[in-house]
Amino acid sequence: MTVPAPPAPRRPLAVGRVLPLLLLVALLAPMTLLFVQTWRLTTDDRDLASRERLGVEYLRALAPVTDALVNAQSAAVAARPASGEALTRAVEAAASVDARIGAELRSQERWAGLRARIEALGTRSPTDPEDAFGAYGEATDLLLALHRKVRETSGLVRDPRSDSFFLQDGAGRNLPEAVVATGRLVDLALLAERRPDADRNRTTGELAALRMAALTPAGDLVTDLRAAVDNSESADLGPSVLTPLDTYQRAVEALAAHSAPGDRNAVVNQAQLVGARLNAQSAAGQLQPVILGELDALLAERVDDLDRNRWLAVAAGVLAATLWAALGAVWLAAAPKNTSWQPSAAGGTEPRQLQPVGPGGAPGTAQWEPFDAAR
Repeated sequence: MTVPAPPAPRRPLAVGRVLPLLLLVALLAPMTLLFVQTWRLTTDDRDLASRERLGVEYLRALAPVTDALVNAQSAAVAARPASGEALTRAVEAAASVDARIGAELRSQERWAGLRARIEALGTRSPTDPEDAFGAYGEATDLLLALHRKVRETSGLVRDPRSDSFFLQDGAGRNLPEAVVATGRLVDLALLAERRPDADRNRTTGELAALRMAALTPAGDLVTDLRAAVDNSESADLGPSVLTPLDTYQRAVEALAAHSAPGDRNAVVNQAQLVGARLNAQSAAGQLQPVILGELDALLAERVDDLDRNRWLAVAAGVLAATLWAALGAVWLAAAPKNTSWQPSAAGGTEPRQLQPVGPGGAPGTAQWEPFDAAR
């Protein structure tokens, strides 16, 4: 009788060993891709908001330059002696800001041109009012161009939020344009009295254009700020902005009334017009810091939120990596070991005959029991 040898244990298939590892890798790849994309998008948004805050800082430094330059223009056109201390202080303060952040905002070249023009006006101020009006007009054009440059390079013009976009448009575009155009309107009205009658039609057209240039951005500013309040989730924006906005709106309405009397033959009251311009400029000077302050607060809050999101992404990535490592450790611990059966040294893998053992226990001397013999 033949006894079959015990079968050798089967080795685990290669697919069974590799498949769990492939599943772990397949799980790790999308998690890594999701983390990288989240980190990149969050970093880009944070960099944009931080650069926008630099633009707000630069616009805040340009506001005193705008006021001082418009006042210097009015003094030069009216042939009044005026101290240049306010303009000098404003220029020096803006220069320090440009030296610190101008390279990142790519505004240094434009600022250098504007500063050179302002300093030239201070050293060689035109004696003729018409020449002074033209020279200061070129300087204020450069100033408005610098406002546009800062808004573009800082990313304020591309702000993705409705409330902050309307705030930057109002403080960085509409308000400076309205202040400059208002100053030009009043100064041209003073010059109109000295011009000959032959230039009356030309002067009337210029006054109408400047009046439109002053009132249009002022109206756009009111629209922008009300839209910012309506679209903002901040509860502080409305109360802080609407009160100085109402003051500015009333000053602009008075300016519009004094610059265009109802009677076509009526003469513009120069004193009232100058007073209306000063009131409008003062109201603008009170409104602009409020707008820029609220805009900077919104951007700072956005930066904090993005920082928080980045740390949450990092924490999620660390947790995912920990879970992946734990799954890998469990897989390694549960992987089958290579314990295949080895034959004995006697080499008895061949089948052998069944041999009975006798009472003496010696093989080959079988003793049959009687019962067996009888069978």
